[in-house]
Amino acid sequence: MTKDNRFIPPHPSSPPHLHREHAWSLTTYTHMHSLYSSHGALTGLTFLDGIEYLDNPGPEYLNLSASMLPADCEYQVLSKEELPEGVKWGCRYRTWCVNPMVYLQFLLRRFVHRGGKLLKRELRHPLEAFSLQTVSDASVGAVVNASGYGLPADPAVYPIRGQTVLVASSVPYTITRQHSDPMKWTFCIPRGLESGTIIGGTKEPHDWESNPRPETRAELLSRMKETYAKIVPEGKDGVTVLRDIVGRRWAREGGPRVEGEVLQEGRFVMHAYGLGGRGYEVSWGVAEEVVRGVKGFLERGVKL
Repeated sequence: MTKDNRFIPPHPSSPPHLHREHAWSLTTYTHMHSLYSSHGALTGLTFLDGIEYLDNPGPEYLNLSASMLPADCEYQVLSKEELPEGVKWGCRYRTWCVNPMVYLQFLLRRFVHRGGKLLKRELRHPLEAFSLQTVSDASVGAVVNASGYGLPADPAVYPIRGQTVLVASSVPYTITRQHSDPMKWTFCIPRGLESGTIIGGTKEPHDWESNPRPETRAELLSRMKETYAKIVPEGKDGVTVLRDIVGRRWAREGGPRVEGEVLQEGRFVMHAYGLGGRGYEVSWGVAEEVVRGVKGFLERGVKL
């Protein structure tokens, strides 16, 4: 899967977790820009323009201004003449895309080179991680629970099924269109490194089907062609499909859980899960909160 960064602005009427996520996304943008500036293509990151289309924009988008976004993201509202049929509002901004296979290997190398150690164990509760001190050369002072769905399972967490299509076409920017139906959205994300383009996508809460649905693929391609006809290469009748992709995003009622908890015998667990489809988009913002939480407890006994 390829992921891009989309700014989802909060509004005074938005729930608190959306304000928190927006702040995380701004922090993440800054970190990603710094990584790319220092290490370039080794990161698996690509910076490019992003285009956002909304069929039925809410006040959070109509009130969005450049002051709410990073100064270098070059945000601008599109004119009516620049919008596809059926779209009422649009904008262009500077964003990033990530190729996870390359990016995660990049982060793993940095972790190991800085002295990090890898242990592979099956755990059913965060407390079990404290026993890993018997196989490591240092005791475990705190545990970060970034399990996605909680650990043990959090009853507020649920899966959102997503189906996308990888095609051989190339596009110069990301495109995201939010349709009037909140469960329908259309996007294309170039993978970079000449790896094709992802076309999506679906948001199907509580759907556990792991196989791609052919009718969904046809709908995704049709909606993309309506939004951006150039997705079909010149001289071709259609796109070349490389494969279908199905994944689950672990979301949480009430928003992500990013907080510390003191369990039995004073053992500290920092929870960071339930981010839904925004894991990469808010990753560095969440990471900073995790570090603050762990350091606060280890140094002062204060939990975040």
